[in-house]
Amino acid sequence: MIRIFVNGDVIDTAIELTALERDGVGAVASFTGLVRADDGVGSLELEHYPGATEAALNALAETAVARWHLFSATIVHRVGVMRPGERIVFVGVSAAHRSAALEACAFLIDRLKTDAPFWKRETRHDKATWVEPRETDDAASARWSDLPA
Repeated sequence: MIRIFVNGDVIDTAIELTALERDGVGAVASFTGLVRADDGVGSLELEHYPGATEAALNALAETAVARWHLFSATIVHRVGVMRPGERIVFVGVSAAHRSAALEACAFLIDRLKTDAPFWKRETRHDKATWVEPRETDDAASARWSDLPA
């Protein structure tokens, strides 16, 4: 089962983790990303292209489910304005074994950072600037280059 949500709602990790647990599952792995307060960030605003964003996330989840034989994969991503400390993304998977769950979760967050159409704008000291892609995100994504998006 694949679940994809992109909206402005607060992410409830307890609900998302519980949804991943079911009979036959031996492992659940998750990642929760928070808005950082780096260098005076007062807010982070995310924009996306509705439809295209969900399609890109669904394609990533389908790849992970097939590659690691997952029972389920969930991606919840917020858009809109968020403050430091707020949850911005949740990625969770369930599998028969921990290695599959951990690898699939890492794949999803690494590829999400480069393959999903999100645009970020940070506000620091009342000045808003668009966030450029990071080389570290590209490097993390590249380690999965043998898998399709």
